[in-house]
Amino acid sequence: MVFNASIALNWILFLALFPISFFWLRRAWRIVVRRDFSEVALRRGESPPDPERFAPYDAVLNFVAGVLLVVVIALVLTGSADFSTWTSMAGSTLWCKFLLGFALARHAHARPRASAGPAK
Repeated sequence: MVFNASIALNWILFLALFPISFFWLRRAWRIVVRRDFSEVALRRGESPPDPERFAPYDAVLNFVAGVLLVVVIALVLTGSADFSTWTSMAGSTLWCKFLLGFALARHAHARPRASAGPAK
């Protein structure tokens, strides 16, 4: 096997799965067990006005993404998944978590719309 940039990037991706899954599972643990809402739906480092409202969604998102990455790690270590399978699973999980977390944070920090008039 010849060492080149592609192999180096694949190793970096695989090794990065360990701390990423740890941090995501730790965030889910903090939200569910410790009731720590300081990292829920952050936008520019600030929590939303009512983080308890969005905590269940953020906890599920972090837990599912963390477990999927642990499954990918297990598949790679046991040799059960070929290269294209584990990289697509890991990449899809990373992108979905980032995009859904971004959407959740924007929704949590959205300002309420002013009503057009009195309700009838």
